[in-house]
Amino acid sequence: MNHTEYSYIFVHGLSGWGRYDAQYARMPYWGMRNGDLIKHLNDNGYHAYAASVAPRGSAWDRACELYAQLTGTVTDYGKAHSEKYGHARYGKDFSADPLIPAWDKQHPLVLIGHSFGGATVRMFAHLVKQGCEEERACTAAEELSGFFAGGNEERPIKALITLAAPHNGTTAYDLYEDPDFDVNSVHIPWHCRRLSALMSRGNTPVQDGRDSRDYAPFDMHIDEADRLNRKLSVSSDIYYFSIPCSASAKKPDGTYRPVYKKMEPMFTKSSILMGVYEGRSRGGIPLGKDWQENDGLVNTISAMAPSHQPSCAYTYDQTPEPGIWNILPVYPYDHMSLQGGLLRKHSVTEFYDTLLKKISTL
Repeated sequence: MNHTEYSYIFVHGLSGWGRYDAQYARMPYWGMRNGDLIKHLNDNGYHAYAASVAPRGSAWDRACELYAQLTGTVTDYGKAHSEKYGHARYGKDFSADPLIPAWDKQHPLVLIGHSFGGATVRMFAHLVKQGCEEERACTAAEELSGFFAGGNEERPIKALITLAAPHNGTTAYDLYEDPDFDVNSVHIPWHCRRLSALMSRGNTPVQDGRDSRDYAPFDMHIDEADRLNRKLSVSSDIYYFSIPCSASAKKPDGTYRPVYKKMEPMFTKSSILMGVYEGRSRGGIPLGKDWQENDGLVNTISAMAPSHQPSCAYTYDQTPEPGIWNILPVYPYDHMSLQGGLLRKHSVTEFYDTLLKKISTL
């Protein structure tokens, strides 16, 4: 199969943006200050697209929006879900402006999700295959979205790739809620605190009346990520790849400290805290020293593979297996490095050229 027959769908992370957002023209999420990565890929023969999903929405809501964009339909969040979480069932209509021209057996999808975009594409792939029994049970057949029906054999997914994704959550949230961990006892340089405050203001969900559990930060808690992992399945005909990141180094005492030349300044506070934190989630999941290495926002171990799902180490010279998470070597930079960097510029075209070249041969 020629690589031009695949549609490469790029899905941004928390507080990100895509093609439907005006911000993308000013600063492309995919490429950042290096220029538009999507344009570069299209110029080199790939059919690449940057989706736009709710910046702080839950994995479920984002997956529903992605489905509507790819099928050119009205966004349907589901009768059961919308009633449970207290928001409108229907959202934006993409019938006049779908993201892609076709999605069928001649045009399979390759899904690429950065950060919480990883949870988004995992939820999307699961619903495409399995649908949702809860939605089927409470929705009249003529009203049921094809997304929730499942069994979309005419709309295949070839591969799913996650970049620095919090598959198992991130202690960046949980450590603040652990009564046995004193955040104030950890020394944080003043400039790290100041820059972190700027980032936090941009990532805080704007409450719109919906249930507080229907936001990305809730899904990224350790216990909620574990719940999601037990719910989502892998499919035997999809290739799964994950790329974890790390911009922290082990200290003599066994804890981790950010490597300042590799770490975005806005991430240094969270990296310092994550690098020393040990404890348990509210549900009792142990979070030991193996959780301390991080990319500034996500624990490196969390970005490797979802718990309760099969995985193996993988390099490009190997033949990947479908239905199992193929974990590539750790990318030695911070959480936004694969986007091109925020304040620290990273050239990423070679990385994506190599990645998509490999995927195109599947």
